[in-house]
Amino acid sequence: MANYTAADVKKLRELTGAGMMDCKKALDEAEGDVEKAVEILRVKGQKGVAKRESRTASNGAVVALIADDNKSGVLVELKCETDFVAKGDKFQAVADEVAQHVAASSPADLDALLASEIKPGQTVQAFVDEANANLGEKIVLDRFSQLSGEFVSAYLHRTMPDLPPQVGVLVELDKENAELAKDIAQHIAAFAPKFLSREEVPAETVENERRIAEETAREEGKPEQALPKIVEGRVTGFFKENALLDQPFAKDNKKSVQKVLDEAGVALKQFARFRVGA
Repeated sequence: MANYTAADVKKLRELTGAGMMDCKKALDEAEGDVEKAVEILRVKGQKGVAKRESRTASNGAVVALIADDNKSGVLVELKCETDFVAKGDKFQAVADEVAQHVAASSPADLDALLASEIKPGQTVQAFVDEANANLGEKIVLDRFSQLSGEFVSAYLHRTMPDLPPQVGVLVELDKENAELAKDIAQHIAAFAPKFLSREEVPAETVENERRIAEETAREEGKPEQALPKIVEGRVTGFFKENALLDQPFAKDNKKSVQKVLDEAGVALKQFARFRVGA
């Protein structure tokens, strides 16, 4: 085995923008010589991705794929550098193919996804690197979600009419209700909750919010005896802003999302929300 370290692989990736496995193979062939490995990658067609690793991929698309029986769905974010590439058919075809692969293979995590074969003899990482070279921009796949259950639905939102969807949401309900699933997904797209319920908010986050609320109230000169009520009120406000089930429902802000679900006799089990670059 060639004598090289993880730092050498990282350096080679930064120099060329090539995938991890391609870098390792090049270093093996170059017997650990990074400069020679760069030459090997360029000879093998990686020249088109050279020096892209430091660029920012802040554009792109979110794609969703829902099974015919609505029992499962996937959400994939693929990023690129410019909106020009994002709106192109070739870029969107890459994103769609990755989403189809996720649906078919159900990878455990991102590392497993990138290492899996999307085509015979070609990993997802190599497939993305190929798109990187062909499209002439840095292409990044670093996020996906897959939900399965009794009823899964998706909503995609375009922030600009000439761009592909920039926001995507998956929701999983405990029973079929297509109209409510769409309403909830649209609400999530608009209000960007970080948690499903207040119970999911980490205890340290809640305590930090409580501490900030108390310090702020003292700074404002609030009377000591009023502090507990003020603090709890502000923590409740934090939950209403960040916990989906506590949020006022977009279509009827007199009801919480939890209340709307309860009235429909439906439970929301999970959700995922992606916004390109966020």
